[in-house]
Formats: sequence, C-alpha cells, structure tokens
Amino acid sequence: MTFLARSERYDSVGSTNDVVRGWLADGTPEVCLVVAGDQTAGRGRDGRSWVAPAGGALLLSLGFRPTWLEPDAVWRLAAVASLAMAEAAEETAGLETGTIRLKWPNDLVLDAADGLRKLAGVLGETDGLGSPDPRVVIGLGINTEWAADTFPPVLAGSMTSLREAAGTEIDNDELLETFIRRLEPAVVSLKAGRFDGVTWSGRQITTGTWVHLTFPDGSSGDLSAVGVDTRSGALVVVDPAIPDVRRHVLVGEIEHVRLAGPIGSGV
Repeated sequence: MTFLARSERYDSVGSTNDVVRGWLADGTPEVCLVVAGDQTAGRGRDGRSWVAPAGGALLLSLGFRPTWLEPDAVWRLAAVASLAMAEAAEETAGLETGTIRLKWPNDLVLDAADGLRKLAGVLGETDGLGSPDPRVVIGLGINTEWAADTFPPVLAGSMTSLREAAGTEIDNDELLETFIRRLEPAVVSLKAGRFDGVTWSGRQITTGTWVHLTFPDGSSGDLSAVGVDTRSGALVVVDPAIPDVRRHVLVGEIEHVRLAGPIGSGV
C-alpha cells in the first residue's frame, strides 16, 4: 500500500483544507493530499486569512483517519508535518540544518538579523475525535517563490519566503516530493507509537524567550517560555511572579503568541 491513498492537484480552490475535509467525510481513506496553486479562501488559525500570490507558495492539505492515535496525541500529526516541511525546505533551498525554526504552536520561521520572519503556517482541523471515525486535516502553506518586493505592506516586516532566504529559485514540485519523502517515515513511526519529541522540541524558537500570550477572555501577559511538553504538546511557561510554578499552556487556551525577547533581557 502506498503512503498516499489519494492525491490531487488543482490550479485554484477555495481552501485545500475544505477539499480534504469533504473527501474524508465521503469515506476517502488516509493518507490523502490536495495541492493547489492558489487559494481564494485560505485560512489560518483562529479564522485569520492566509493569502499568497498564485505560484508564490506551496499550498497543501493532508487528511488522516487516526484511529491509531489517542485523541490527546492527535496534535503530533501537525508536529511531524511541521518538522518534515522544515527539513524538506532546508534541503530543497540548500539551507543549513536548523535554519528553519518552529514557533509554537503553528508557524515555521526564520530568525533573521532584523527579527523573526514567518515562512509558513500550519492549520490542524478535526472531526469526530474520540469516536470510531476520527478525521484530521493538516493544512500547510509555505512561502516559496514569493518575492519580497511584492509582500503585502502590512506584513512585509514580519514575513519571508524560501526564495528570499536562499537567494535562489525554489521548485515547488521538488519541495513537495521531498516533504512527502520525509513525512512518510514520521507517520509510520507515529503509528508504531514513536514520536521524535527531541527534534520537535529542539526546533522550538520560543524556548528561552519571553512570550506575550493573549487568552480568549482578552487577558494577556508576558511569561518566560522554558520549553514544550512532548507528551501534551503544551508550551511550558513560568510567571516571574511565581517562579517555582511551571504552567502548561495548550493550544486551545491561547489566541496569540508573540515573542517579546530572550529571557534575561527584560521585556
């Protein structure tokens, strides 16, 4: 059995996540993949929009039926997809290993001289967790051939692309093939009960920094991020007012994470 049970490409769709979600609802087996050259209704976390010029990004969604994962471990699908894309992007663009970092919970970033630059976003969506028919969609959009002089002005200071990072043209097809090649063994390992938490935690750029967290009730605060929990996927933080207590923050407990500076530098 091949890794991909179904794979299709589209010139343009509303949302690759929506296409895969529909496939799963109709009974398509895992692992299924949709790739699009353009999205007219792409979205990120918390309903934010995701935009990119046609051909300027690799836009894809993967569909899983993880009956083989406990519901509280489903987050690991997004984690291994993020790692696979970080590694594939470095290989395809000729970047040094470790150049692309993970910003908890769902971004791939570059730590540039002028600050943190977002390269890619990951969006996980679920249906039926805890039921006999769990369905998970992992959407991923990575800026590839997007030139800096066409970045949206409002985002130009906080984003980048592989083309800009590597100074060379990026082949989206090569990147996709490399991504799938790296993703397959990671998913096989998950099915066997193994997760490379060391590599996932080691890529986290939040560790050792102050983070500004915004919570759903509108409250916010600066906390020191001391790591991530490889069992739950939580961000581990410490409130300077209670330095002996470590708090585990899950994705659903926050609306926004902003790096506020390295620990020891103040905020």
